[in-house]
This record gives sequence, structure tokens and C-alpha cells, in this order.
Amino acid sequence: MVVTLTLKLCNIYLTGTLGYWLCMILLSENLLWGTINGARINLMSITIERYLKVVHHKAAWSKKLLSKWVKISAAAFAWIACIGYKTALVFPTSRVVNGVCYGNAFWNSRIVALAHSIWYNISFYVLVICIFIFCYGRILVVIRRQARVMASHVEPGPSTSRDNQSHQIQTNVIKTMIIVSAFFVITWTPSFVNYTLKQLIPNHVVTSYKIPMFLGFLYICANPFIYATRSDPVKRVLVSLIPWKNSSQPP
Repeated sequence: MVVTLTLKLCNIYLTGTLGYWLCMILLSENLLWGTINGARINLMSITIERYLKVVHHKAAWSKKLLSKWVKISAAAFAWIACIGYKTALVFPTSRVVNGVCYGNAFWNSRIVALAHSIWYNISFYVLVICIFIFCYGRILVVIRRQARVMASHVEPGPSTSRDNQSHQIQTNVIKTMIIVSAFFVITWTPSFVNYTLKQLIPNHVVTSYKIPMFLGFLYICANPFIYATRSDPVKRVLVSLIPWKNSSQPP
């Protein structure tokens, strides 16, 4: 994001092979949006992982889907597929004209551009929200059921205390992910609406483009702080990185 926007601010006059590749890779926002779309798929993968761990933790098929190699494959798919998709889209629809890069500006027809807009919104916005609602809705039902069962314990003891602590950690993780998901909907909705209007009314969103993009990038930059303030495991890792913390206490 920093490299792409810095190059845009420089207003470089593009010529030759170097100018062409700068346009196709960076100035067209190819690499930028490829990684952002990959991050959205990763967010869906995390949501599904939480769902399987909480709702179907006893099922054998769920344990197979939560294996290490499945997680690695899912992460690899997110980055490779999204960067490949964005690259395949940018090259035929972008050009260098009079030293200026025009990314995603040359479509075969308005219908093709609108069809892509609809597919893009469904794949990277509607589908994400549907997965959020379904998975976290089911997760909350299961957590409430578990809370009622734990509250019905007659004799408290060490085992009950450990169960309560485990349940509290699990609940905290779910609350964190719900906040992240809600923040996704709030900050990215203007961008997707703006993109759709741009395909329907090409001369509409020149002046309003920066505000939706600011909100979308705000989500990306704020995510680490949400995890740092809401998630106890992340807090512990961050504290362990502080070099001047008190190390005289036994571990």
C-alpha cells in the first residue's frame, strides 16, 4: 500500500518496458488488491476454523479438516488464487496512455464490467458476511448451551475451575472475532457500494473514492490493535517481547 501510493504521488511519466511493468504490478494496484482479497479469504478461513473447533469439535471429519496441512493449503490458496486472479484481471484491462497508467479502465463492454462487479461483490463481501452470520451465530448458541451446563455443576472444584477458565478464553476469542467481523462490515461496505456505483455510473465516484478507501485501509491498520487489546494470547506474546520487563520472577 505504501509503495503503491508513494509511486502514484510521484506522478512518474511511464515509458518503455519498465513503465509498463510498473503500471501492471504496482500503479494499477494489482499487488495491493491481490493481497487484500487474500486477507479476506483468510478471514473466512479463520471463521470456519473457529466454527469447526467449537460446534463440531467431536466429529472425526472436523478433526481432519483442522489438520496442519489443510490449514497450510488454505492459506496458500488464499494468496496464490487472489494474486493470480487480480493479475489475470489487470493485464487485459489496464494500459499506459501518454505516460499515465490507467488500471482496470479498459473493458470489452459495460456489461462485462458490471458482471465482474457483481461477481466480485458476492465473492468478497456477501459471502464473507454470510459466513460470519452463520458461523458465529452457531458458535454463540453452543457457547450459551455450554455456559448453562457449566452453571449446573453442583460441587465446584479444580476441574470446574479449569473448565471455567477454558470457557472464558474461548469466549474471549469468539468476542474478538465478532468485533473484527463487525468492523469489516462497517468499514468495507462503502467501498463495495462505491465500486458497484462506479460500474453503473462511470462518472459518479471520482470525488468520493478516497473516503471509502480510507475506511477500508483503516480496517487493515486497526486489526492488529483489536487483537492486541482484546485477545489474551496476543497480549501474552506482546508482553514477552518487551526487553525491559521484570525477569527476576520465576517462570
